[in-house]
Amino acid sequence: MKVRKKLALIAVGTLAALSFAFTNPDEKYFEIAKNLEIFASLFKEVNMFYVDEINPQELIQHGIESMLNSLDPYTNYIPEEQIEDYRVMTTGQYGGIGANVGMRVDPVTKKEKVVIIMPMEGFPAHKAGLLIGDEIIKIDDINVEKKDSEEVSQLLKGQAGTSIKLTIRRPGVEKPLDFVIKREKITISNVPYYGMVTPEVGIIQLTDFTQNAGREVRDALIKLKEQGAKNIILDLRDNPGGLLSEAVNVSNLFIPKGKDVVSTKGKVKEWNKTYVASNNPEDTEIPLIVLTNSSSASAAEIVSGVVQDYDRGIIVGQNSFGKGLVQATRSLSHNCKLKITVAKYYIPSGRCIQAIDYSHRNPDGSVGKIPDSLRRAFKTAGGRVVYDGGGVKPDVEVPRPNYAPITKNLLSKGFIFEYASYYRQKRPSIPSPREFKLTDAEYADFVKWLSDKDYDYTTQVEKTIDELAETAKAERYYEDIKTQLEELRRKVSHNKEQDLIKFKSEICQLLEKEIASRYYLEKGAIEATFDDDPDIQTALALFKDPARFRKILGK
Repeated sequence: MKVRKKLALIAVGTLAALSFAFTNPDEKYFEIAKNLEIFASLFKEVNMFYVDEINPQELIQHGIESMLNSLDPYTNYIPEEQIEDYRVMTTGQYGGIGANVGMRVDPVTKKEKVVIIMPMEGFPAHKAGLLIGDEIIKIDDINVEKKDSEEVSQLLKGQAGTSIKLTIRRPGVEKPLDFVIKREKITISNVPYYGMVTPEVGIIQLTDFTQNAGREVRDALIKLKEQGAKNIILDLRDNPGGLLSEAVNVSNLFIPKGKDVVSTKGKVKEWNKTYVASNNPEDTEIPLIVLTNSSSASAAEIVSGVVQDYDRGIIVGQNSFGKGLVQATRSLSHNCKLKITVAKYYIPSGRCIQAIDYSHRNPDGSVGKIPDSLRRAFKTAGGRVVYDGGGVKPDVEVPRPNYAPITKNLLSKGFIFEYASYYRQKRPSIPSPREFKLTDAEYADFVKWLSDKDYDYTTQVEKTIDELAETAKAERYYEDIKTQLEELRRKVSHNKEQDLIKFKSEICQLLEKEIASRYYLEKGAIEATFDDDPDIQTALALFKDPARFRKILGK
């Protein structure tokens, strides 16, 4: 009881002190002071009289998070215990073994397990011999079979130079295996891959905008040109963004020095700023295509927007995410931090690509996209019309692959992932990722491997028919349409064995990518997709047609 009283008094005292800071007669500050006082007294009453014991820290944190959630998804409270994770996000550095882990469902036992998704080439996990698909069951004799991937990831991290013991279960190996691995300082590359797609076309995959992103892209660009690249693909698909400064640095590589890159405008006028290309560019002439999709956000949208606004290159793929908000980090007491949205950014044409209006919520608390009627037209440097409020729209749109139900099912239930590990056990090597193709006999082996496994599924059409039947029964029309429903169900009823043959091509593409990763890691997974990636194939076709390339850019 004394502890609860003490905590309550501390909370009341802290909030009361804050309330005295707002003695300005201005109505807004009076409301702040009043509500802080209400919150303090409410917290005191709950802490003193609630029927069960409460955790004051957790209760306050829930309150803070709920308050911030009413603003936007990017304004976040970072307690002291999460500061290290935040540092990793901004710097790309941490102490660990250099392996991505994730949850997978065992297709036989149906239980979730934490497995190695990708060992990073050249880092401790890879050098120790850990393989994709290895299930982690113990870390330093701590059983982790009931922990999730985030908990396991935290246990894997630690001071560089310290050792860690992993016990893993490997597919095809009867007994568990032990590995003693020394942690190192891990630096996650912003450019996990660059290489030549064809003798004249180079590709740079940029997945983050942490520190040194600009330098890494520059180094990759120089090396690709040395290898003969006369055209460049900059792949920003699934890039969530990051540091604004690095978006400026990457943009600067392709546009002249002194050009505006992005402007920020917010409530605090002193923070309003225009960022310009302050360095000499690396190449302002090489034909450039930027790939985007719905997960390309923030800094990735600044770069793609700059390329589009200056008619520097062609955007190919799908509409970007539409995040035009800028965050800054503010220090709080007790080593906590607040990541807060402080401004909106505007790309060179003057448009803001923010797609969602968080400042005006519906009565139910939900938010919607900015309607087309409120979007404004702007012009690129060459006079092409572009619009604000909806992300960056590609110059050449390419639909995302829409996999068949059986393909989605094989992916979601882990059969593609598990079979790749099974394949790796049987074959010591495969051709290079670009050359590797599953033979008909090997695909038949995959079908045979599936034969005793539960990979059945219900298509959306079948679900709709079932829903219609239930509605008809509830409204007592079922007997009137029963015959027609049964005939329709018979016509659309799927045959999973036939589907394996009908959709063999797309299933093979996914199998080849997953299998290539078992032998060549991330590089293999990327290169195995070159010949069937619709965005890359569209880019190659554009490079082969210079007249169309220029026409799209209005030149």
